Amino acid sequence: MSRPPGALSVGQMLIHARSRLQRLTPTQAYDAVAVGALLVDIRPGWQRAVEGEVPGALLVERNHLEWRFDPECAARLPQATGYDVQVIVLCSEGYTSSLAAAALQTLGLRNATDVIGGFRAWTAQGLPVH
Repeated sequence: MSRPPGALSVGQMLIHARSRLQRLTPTQAYDAVAVGALLVDIRPGWQRAVEGEVPGALLVERNHLEWRFDPECAARLPQATGYDVQVIVLCSEGYTSSLAAAALQTLGLRNATDVIGGFRAWTAQGLPVH
């Protein structure tokens, strides 16, 4: 089976997404949140129930992310105040979050990024969880 012209593998999509991001370590993300960045956990509820949660993170499952952060969308969150908001996306291991952060950048949120290693790296660094 050959890939259609213009189609990318998921690995290629990930490389392309990450080339647009200034990804943060868990500690860098923690520090950014302390000065006003929004940490957004996109993991599904069942995964948060198993792995735990970061206190204060906004919980927006992946399938709602663009609608909740597009500053021009009627379904946006109150925190989606404009295109300059720093949104730091968190998933379990840091793969889905890269694709999601790149999607937010496509919406115009130029400061969107993600956490290298995701929630698992966050907990490994000893950062707050419950």
